[in-house]
Parts: sequence; structure tokens; C-alpha cells
Amino acid sequence: MKKTYSGRYFEILEKRKNLPVWVHKEEFLKTLKENQIVLLVGETGSGKTTQIPQFVLEAVLNENPSSGPKGKKWLVGCTQPRRVAAMSVSRRVAEEMDVEIGDEVGYTVRFEDCSSSKTVLKYLTDGMLLREAMADPLLGRYKVIVLDEAHERTLATDLLFGLLKQTLVSRPDLKLVVMSATLEADKFQNYFTGVPLIKVPGRLYPVEILYTREPQRDYLEAAINTVIQIHESEPPGDVLVFLTGEEEIEDTCRRIASKLGDQVNVMPLYSTLSPAMQQKIFDPTTDAVRKIVVSTNIAETSLTIDGIVYVVDPGFSKQKLYHPNTRVESLLVSPISQASADQRAGRAGRTQPGKCFRLYTEKSFKELEKQTYAEILRSNLANTVLTLKRLGVENLLHFDLIDPPAPDTLARALDDLYHLGALDDECNLTKTGEMMSEFPLDPQMAKMIIVSPQFNCSNEILSVSAMLSVPNCFIRPRGEGQKAADKAKSMFSHIDGDHLTLLNVFHAFLQHNQNQDWCYENFINYRAMKSAVNVREQLVRIMSRFQIKLCSPDFNSRDYYVNIRKALLAGYFMQVAHLERTGNYLTFRDKDDQVVHLHPSNCLEYKPEWVVYNEYVLTSRNFIRTVTYIQGEWLVDIAPDYYKPANFPNSEAKRVLQRHCKKRRLSEERSCKIF
Repeated sequence: MKKTYSGRYFEILEKRKNLPVWVHKEEFLKTLKENQIVLLVGETGSGKTTQIPQFVLEAVLNENPSSGPKGKKWLVGCTQPRRVAAMSVSRRVAEEMDVEIGDEVGYTVRFEDCSSSKTVLKYLTDGMLLREAMADPLLGRYKVIVLDEAHERTLATDLLFGLLKQTLVSRPDLKLVVMSATLEADKFQNYFTGVPLIKVPGRLYPVEILYTREPQRDYLEAAINTVIQIHESEPPGDVLVFLTGEEEIEDTCRRIASKLGDQVNVMPLYSTLSPAMQQKIFDPTTDAVRKIVVSTNIAETSLTIDGIVYVVDPGFSKQKLYHPNTRVESLLVSPISQASADQRAGRAGRTQPGKCFRLYTEKSFKELEKQTYAEILRSNLANTVLTLKRLGVENLLHFDLIDPPAPDTLARALDDLYHLGALDDECNLTKTGEMMSEFPLDPQMAKMIIVSPQFNCSNEILSVSAMLSVPNCFIRPRGEGQKAADKAKSMFSHIDGDHLTLLNVFHAFLQHNQNQDWCYENFINYRAMKSAVNVREQLVRIMSRFQIKLCSPDFNSRDYYVNIRKALLAGYFMQVAHLERTGNYLTFRDKDDQVVHLHPSNCLEYKPEWVVYNEYVLTSRNFIRTVTYIQGEWLVDIAPDYYKPANFPNSEAKRVLQRHCKKRRLSEERSCKIF
């Protein structure tokens, strides 16, 4: 039966035909038909992210009217580095195709699946496609895969390059389209051995680049002042401001709104914002009100906001950095690359000539790196190694990556996975490792969940894991509200630490029927709590698939919180710190001790001798965040192979470990004599 389209469909179709990529439709489809791999460089505003997957789908449906394997429909998959982009772009494409989201067009992101048996075009994060490849290495349901935003070189995208390069040999019927805004064409053509390249122009209007005369001391203050100057002196047009993180963005939105009032509509944009709030950035405003969007770098290439005429670029973004010697992975505010700066500027020229205000000098711009370093060169690879092992890659050194990681980083990852029990002596995946790879979590958290039934507290550990997987649940407003927020937080605080405090918050949220007003009254982030509930439900489904027991200790027993703390340690035993005589803590990681301090946000009322921590934060000082008190003797009980005194020659804690090891040995000897 032929589909009947609405008037809205034809209205949008006319706009689609005006996009630069539409002119190249026939050329692209002809090239795709003749080649298994196609590279496409589409500049900002070309329409590649929304249109190319639709062109591909049209070709697939015309050439393959029958179903795929086992009667299922063939799929066209389009990957995005960020969940925000996968969700928002899929909604836009569903609107353009005049279908309901979740039917013919859907999306899959971490902890959320909005697709169905009807879906033929699916947007998904690169990480989710990797997870699908674990279950089906040949990706049998897919006819064409589009890797979008390849220039961002996320860890998952680089792995997909290596994986798909192998898969395409085994599946000559599968096609791959690699898309980017600033692709290093020569590098990718060499990697894929001379594949065809199509270039699509993007920006429709010129953008004037304005630099500061002197470097800015405070880029945040400079950004706010620049927005105010634009509003007071520039003609109508919306403004896009790039900042580095949620807290910074929310604070800036409040400050701009307080200074400009009803004259502007200020909107935040970052990855953990709810879908409804994310969609608001696309809503048109009246002529009398100027829209100001304050965003992380997700608005750099992943999302296009019509109406933007002015861009404010301070020149920074948060980047993941990993130091293999200290085994510390941190998110640090770092200068962007020249390619990123050009992408940001391009956002201003979509609907009319625009301006980009760079809050740094022209000399500083020329000193920036030309391209952003690939994430695989600056990340902890434990999860990556686990994924590759699950995908059946035996020799990691010979896996064909565009940029191979440093041997030290790879060695550290293998070492950590061995200690976690994910790999055996021959570096083969164990049964525990197979289960760990199925959880969309870091390996330590996955191990903590898997072993939690041994401590009879898997229900509680699932709740803690869910809370650790979402943004900070506590809201601490600036100004007068801080005291009230701190008082509210103290109501949930547990004397033994932050993990148990998070558990208290989760329990209280459920006891109050997930009430939004209760969250508001107690300075709790309602969106984060709802996300935690959703994450927990999905983790429970994975647990049931592996028949991992769901259990809880008696709440009134003395061991209730003790068991939970032991289970925490069973996953995070490599993230332990000991209080030294100096009053500082020393991290306790195999010959790489670091002096650290408890983060000011912690709930502890005292300094315990031993703590397990969830995160290492590098700022003006080295902090450990989300910490919980543990007992030293638990270390040699839970991880005896790791906590051998000989492994830690320079620490005061060596004597403590020796004492606990001696007690454990004597206890074992007594047990042997009895039996």
C-alpha cells in the first residue's frame, strides 16, 4: 500500500532540496553502488547527517525489497559520537520522512532504545554499534553503515574502523560510508586503500572572524561580557556560546538571564540534559527576543541550530587525558584544535552572514594543534581491550587501528583486567570477563556488580552503580541557597562515606514515589534520579540474563553497610588510598603512589585510615572524589594477589598489610589443623 504524505512532508522536502548535499545525491548514490566504501567530507551546514542516511535507505529499499536474515528488515545504521546527536537527529529525520520516531526511524543510545521491528533507519552511538557487534560480529542485519563525525576520532569510532575493515572482507554485500566535516582525507584514504572521496560544500554565507587583542584572564567572564555586547550593539540574530561543562553552562545561563532579562531566551545544551530540554534549542523565538544557546562542543558538529548568526568561542573544551604511569584518567579543560575552531565558526553562517568572536588572539590560534588528538591515544584502554577480546581479537598489537596506542597504555590495561579476573595468564577472556563485557560500564563497576551476590547485597550495589552512572544528583546553587542545599544533603549523608550517601538518596527517592516536588525541596536533581532508575532497570535485565542473584542483607543487621562496603572494594580494590602520618592520603596502586586529598564534596566527618574512591580529579590539587571508609584487613581478604606487601615498598601502609597478611596466614593454618 502506497504511503500518503502530509502537507508538512512536502513543505520540509522543498527545504531539503535546497541543502548543498542534495545537489550531490546522484553522484553519491552512483559512487556507493560502484564501491564498498565511500568517504564523504561535508562541511558544516551541508545536511549530510540528515540526508545521506535517507539517500542510502532509499537505495537499499529499491535494490533490496526483500527482508534481511531470518525475515527481519535490512537496517541502515548511522553512528554518532554523542547520544544527544543520535536522539535529536533521528527525531528530525523521522519528521522529514513523515513517520513516528521509534517506527521506521529510531535510535539506540546507552540505557535507552527507541527502535522496533519496523525500524529500517537507526541512529545510534558508536559505542552501541560496538555492543551489537559483540553479539553479531558480522553485523548481519545491516546493509549499509554510516560512520558520521569521523573526525572526532572517538575511541569507539576508531575501534569500529578496525572492526569494519575486517568485516567488509567477510561481507562483500555490506557497505560503509565514512562522513566527516574535517576529515583528514589522505590519512583515511591510505587506511582504506584508495577509496573514493566526495566533497560537499557547506557554509552558505561568509563568517567574519574577530580575535581579541590581548589574551583573556577569565574566559568565562569574557564570554558573558561578549554576549552582552553582541545583544546591545549587533543586529538581530541568535547567539551560540561554547563552554566546557554542565556547571559552567548553567551558571552562565543564569548570569546572562539576570543581566538581560526578558530581552533574551537563554538555553543550556549538554549531553546529560533531558531530551525535552534539548529540543527547546530548536524552538523559534519572537522577533523581539534573541535566543542565546550556551553549549558544550556537542553543538560543534553534531547538532545544527538554525538562526545562529553569532558564535562566541573561548577556545576551550573538556578532554579526556590518561597517564599510564600513574593510571589516572581525568577530564581536563584544554585548548581546542584549529579544526574545532573552524567548525565552531562555521555555525554562524547558516542563514545569513555571521560573526565569530574568538576570545583569544590570532597568534594563539596559529599555535593551536591542527587536529584534535584521537581519543585512543589519551584514554585508559581497559574497556577497549575487554571489548576487543569479546569481539574475538586475539592479538591486540596486530589489530589494524588508524593510530595504534602506546604500548605502556595497552600493558596497563591488560594488567588491570588480569587483576580484575577478566583475563587469565594467557590473556584469554575468562567467564567473568565475558560477563563484564556485557555491562555497558567500566570494568571495575561491572566486576563489583558481578561479585556482589557473594556479599549478599546485589540489590544495593545495583542502586549504587546506577547513581554513579548519572550526573551529580545534588544541586548546590550559588549564593544564599548554598546553606540550605548543604543542610538538605546532610540529611542523606552516611558517616562511612559517599557511596552509602548515594544509596540513601536513591532509597529516599523511591520511598517518596519518585516525586519531583520532593526533589525540589531537597535540592535533588530530578532528571538525574529518573535516569538512575532507568539505568538500574536495564542493569537488572542484564543480571537476569546471566542468572546473577538479586539479594539484600537484613537492613537491621550490623553487617548491612559492611557488606556493601566490601562489595565496593571487590570492584575498586585498585582505587584505594591510605592516610599517612603527614595527614595526606597516598593512593595505593602498585608502585605508582600519588599524594591526594579528599574532595571537599565528600560526606566523611573524619579522616579514616583507608578509603576506596571512585574518581581521581586533577585541579589545583590532586583530589579523590566519591570516597568510602574501608578496613585495611579487607584488602588482603578480597584481593590477596594484588595486596602483597612486596608490591608496595615505599608506603607506610606496608606494615599494615604485613600485619593483616600474617593474621590471615595464621587463620588459614588453624583452619587446616582443625580439618
